[in-house]
Amino acid sequence: MGEKVNIVTSLHQTTKREYLARMMDDKARCMEVAQQYGPDYWDGDRRYGYGGYRFIPGRWQSVARALIDRYQLSESSSVLDVGCGKGFLLYELKMLLPELKIAGFDVSSHGIEGARPEIRDSLFIHRAQERYPYPDASFDLVISLGCLHNLRLPELQIAIPEIERVGRSGYIMLESYRDNTELFNLQCWALTAKSFLEVDEWCWLYQKLEYTGDFEFIFFE
Repeated sequence: MGEKVNIVTSLHQTTKREYLARMMDDKARCMEVAQQYGPDYWDGDRRYGYGGYRFIPGRWQSVARALIDRYQLSESSSVLDVGCGKGFLLYELKMLLPELKIAGFDVSSHGIEGARPEIRDSLFIHRAQERYPYPDASFDLVISLGCLHNLRLPELQIAIPEIERVGRSGYIMLESYRDNTELFNLQCWALTAKSFLEVDEWCWLYQKLEYTGDFEFIFFE
């Protein structure tokens, strides 16, 4: 297993969240809508997901720079994003390294349709829990941000080894908790999560599945 890193946390902490309000807002039905990963999830009312996931120039630039620095990416490198959504991070990587080879996939057709036109041809529909259509070690870096906690344990048993298989390096960020308050907040807020695991449990799973890449957790404090 690699190292615990801090790449996305500061960006995550800039968003204010009303945990109890979401829990009390017919949350079970909102979860059903969100888990379709359609227009309502990405660009509908906030109760169903992002409440409008739009491109903001530079918002993901600090994350892109951190990835470039940590993994020594260059114009000749290649990156795969598992659960890329609208691909805004891949776009920011390309703005910094125009010759970088990128690919990304997501379960949501609406998400991919909302990608920047400059990179849309590099994105495709695929599920993270199915074998990836690439040979071993196809990419210098495989990343997955905010995706894997949406899978069940039997699905994680496929997804995590696939990230390991197709990448020479890996970075996974997902939601977790360290105490009962963070667990409560996470359960209130999460609309699509299927695996609610504390930090030690995720680390145990990484070791069990022989994942050697880096990892990060975001918390709902």
